[in-house]
Amino acid sequence: MAVPAIEPEPLDVSLRFRTIHGYRRAYRVGGRGPALLLIHGISDSSETWQSVLGDLAKRYTVIAPDLLGHGDSDKPRADYSAAAYACGMRDLLSVLDISRVTVIGHSLGGGVAAQFAYQFPERCERLVLVCGGGAGRAVHPMLRLAAGPWAELALPAVTSAPVSSVISFVLSAVPGLSGMGTRTDLAYVLRRYQLLREPRARKAFLRTLRAVVDQRGQVVTLLDRSYLATGIPTLLIWGEHDRIVPAEQAAVARAAMPGSRLEIFPSSGHFPQHDDPERFVAVLDEFMETTSPAEYDAARWRTMLRDGRPGDPNEMSSGS
Repeated sequence: MAVPAIEPEPLDVSLRFRTIHGYRRAYRVGGRGPALLLIHGISDSSETWQSVLGDLAKRYTVIAPDLLGHGDSDKPRADYSAAAYACGMRDLLSVLDISRVTVIGHSLGGGVAAQFAYQFPERCERLVLVCGGGAGRAVHPMLRLAAGPWAELALPAVTSAPVSSVISFVLSAVPGLSGMGTRTDLAYVLRRYQLLREPRARKAFLRTLRAVVDQRGQVVTLLDRSYLATGIPTLLIWGEHDRIVPAEQAAVARAAMPGSRLEIFPSSGHFPQHDDPERFVAVLDEFMETTSPAEYDAARWRTMLRDGRPGDPNEMSSGS
């Protein structure tokens, strides 16, 4: 008697490790279909995507790394610039034998995703920036403070168990003091803040932060090279109540990236994938279904570089 065929379940998205350039890299991978590379933000990890990875893996191959210096990846004394992270993403994809991806970046990861698209356009099919950095100077005041020269001395004290417990209690009791857009943002950020007690994680955090933020705000801009996204389907997702990378920067990014789409999540802050995972997946699905992967054309790319940005260059304003 023939045994009925059983439809296989979508592959589990599991945590795995590879050593690349002598450093252990952690990443989550699973699913089937077109490849999505999901890049988290500063002091975060691939766990930030957990609420959406399972659904996405039903239709896509998902790769969600822990950036060097973050999560379960090694935390060496190393280069933590956006360009170095973009190279790390290319190398991981090469090891996994994945040639082209839709790259999705959250916060700092948005800057890394944009850098990846700029450095390796032949590998980028689509670009998705989720509350992405680089569209203005404004950033949460605590990040500007942490970029200052006193942070090496202050952070060990403020992340110690007694002090961090008091800070967490006060901010949870009076959330308006935190300057966070939503309570869910505050709760998640406080959990990540606890991880900075570990000295290597703290040093990696400071090196990463200072590569993109100083005491005046964001340093790295995507505006000067954003015209190169022409021809790459681009989606911008922002929480209306984002105060970490202010939501006002969404319109700036959209104007700077020709043909991009913008989706505002009205009940969300800095983490739309946490606040409304069902809508997040639906918006991403619709974007994937209604766009075709970009095709890299070396001659066209060279022409865009030679012609430069149309009109006068955009500069970061001091207010947004």
